Amino acid sequence: MEELDGEPTVTLIPGMNSKKKQMCFDWGPGEMLVCETSFNKKEKSETAPNCPFIYIIRKDVDVYSQILRKLFNESHGIFVGLQRIEEELTGKSRKAQLVRVSKNYRSVIRACMEEMHQFAIAAKDPASGRQFSSQVSILSAMELIWNLCEILFIEVAPAGPLLLHLLDWVRLHVCEVDSLSADVLGSENPSKHESFWNLVTVLVLQGRLDEARQMLSKEADASPTSAGMCRILGDLMRTMPILSPGNTQTLTELELKWQHWREECERHLQDGTFASSPRLESLCKIMLGDEAALLEQKELLSNWYHFLVTRLLYSHPTVKPIDLHFYAQSSLDMFLGGESSPEPLDNILMAAFEFDIHQVIKECSIALSNWWFVAHLTDLLDHCRLLQAHNLYFGSNMREFLLLEYASGLFAHHSLWQLGVDYFDYCPELGRVSLELHIERIPLNTEQKALKVLRICEQRQMTEQVRSICKILAMKAVRNNRLGSALSWSIRAKDAAFATLVSDRFLRDYCERGCFSDLDLIDNLGPAMMLSDRLTFLGKYREFHRLYGEKRFGDAASLLLSLMTSQIAPRSFWMTLLTDALPLLEQKQVIFSAEQTYELMRCLEDLTSGKPERAEPDAQRLQDDDIETTKVEMLRLALARNLARAIIREGSLEGS
Repeated sequence: MEELDGEPTVTLIPGMNSKKKQMCFDWGPGEMLVCETSFNKKEKSETAPNCPFIYIIRKDVDVYSQILRKLFNESHGIFVGLQRIEEELTGKSRKAQLVRVSKNYRSVIRACMEEMHQFAIAAKDPASGRQFSSQVSILSAMELIWNLCEILFIEVAPAGPLLLHLLDWVRLHVCEVDSLSADVLGSENPSKHESFWNLVTVLVLQGRLDEARQMLSKEADASPTSAGMCRILGDLMRTMPILSPGNTQTLTELELKWQHWREECERHLQDGTFASSPRLESLCKIMLGDEAALLEQKELLSNWYHFLVTRLLYSHPTVKPIDLHFYAQSSLDMFLGGESSPEPLDNILMAAFEFDIHQVIKECSIALSNWWFVAHLTDLLDHCRLLQAHNLYFGSNMREFLLLEYASGLFAHHSLWQLGVDYFDYCPELGRVSLELHIERIPLNTEQKALKVLRICEQRQMTEQVRSICKILAMKAVRNNRLGSALSWSIRAKDAAFATLVSDRFLRDYCERGCFSDLDLIDNLGPAMMLSDRLTFLGKYREFHRLYGEKRFGDAASLLLSLMTSQIAPRSFWMTLLTDALPLLEQKQVIFSAEQTYELMRCLEDLTSGKPERAEPDAQRLQDDDIETTKVEMLRLALARNLARAIIREGSLEGS
């Protein structure tokens, strides 16, 4: 997998001239930004580039196809189900379960292919039609390859049943015969239809001999002169020995019967039984496996692997898996005849017939436009324990590498990223690290999306990512002046510095408006208020207001004093606290004791004596200073009166 098989495809960017201008780029997880710079390679730099656009180049555009997204969604469920039943897979049931999983994958591919075909038919403009048709061809090739891999690597069919599976494979993927049959049988006189003999020939080529006999019976009814020949050829078709699924005969018995049947076909051919009908004679030659006769039907065979299976059916019906590659290579060479070179699909199928799993995966990775196919096929083959010995040189096995690549592509999409999470989960070596890197790059456009991401991180104990997301959301909430939400996210992130910042904003808002917002949140902070001193102060200050509102003046006074003396309150807020003490100082009942009053006096003196001199005061500042001077005088008066009342009250209590 390490070597490079050819030069990578060149992507041309419209409007850019890389020969004259330098380009700069920046990689993202699933795409690349490209723009032209203002620098010239040889000449002096110009003031502006010729191409003023920034282009986004995506490496996996298939994730943006609406139909293929159904493929990704459906296959995700199959993938996760396979990982979960891994422990239950044992013995014979293991093989049956894995075959069932493989067929489920193929059914999803076929469903998408059929839907894409309908879109191609309904396309209004030729360009869209061609695009959909191209996708149909790709999906068809994917199912063709997957089906062959299922037969050879998962079913591991032995000689005998192997040919039956290959016949089903060809019949499924060379399906034009069904529409041809409908056309011929739908006519008034089928035997006179221009495609009648083509239909009979294709049925014989696909081993559908019962249907071919029925068609020959129509020819016999319409043409008495050829009725005898049709009957003889029909009997040969009927008596051809084939190993059926429920048959218990051995391969040796089958080979003996097949040899006798073949000799009978040769006798009829040598005796000239079909000499007067070239078409029937050609059919007899095909049934004898005559390679020249088969190659005459190139147009009806349409591809070399159909030729291979027909050749095996009539020449080597008990072919062993180990011999497949020999017949496959010779069939490919004969069918192409040196006129053309093999296509990428041919190379992939040939690698499968050679039982070279790694080459199949490698060729598919090069030929296909996304990682979906190779990731899921490799995962399935890994569960079949066929890839354990193949580790890559950069620290991961092939299964994990391909799953990581596929999941990375999913993360480039605004909604499919959620599927990618599960693929990372089932990559034991590098999955968690990759998930951490990718999940940090998800744009948190809405709070709902952010909560999804957060839940995923919390379920996996990704502490740093949880903190990062919460901090981002807290910052967004602060920008939108949603202080309650910001405080909630900062608490969830356990970010003391940001909680302090938000708490300061709450206190500043209180000073400006005279009331708190988000009272429910502040009232129910609980142990979370211990995250930072400022948050603790916010919670306790709100508790002071609640006690005051409940007319529990003694408790409110003790709490207010403790906030100031414990140094938990910011110094800038002391004047507000002292102002809040005024109504308590003016109560008829003495609330503050003499000792508490002395503490309040000390705080007031510390506050007023520690203020710096201000240079060049303006009118607004002079007005603010006047207001503050008035507050200080009112506080000193109230404190003096309360001290006198407290001393008298305490002296009276001692005297009594």
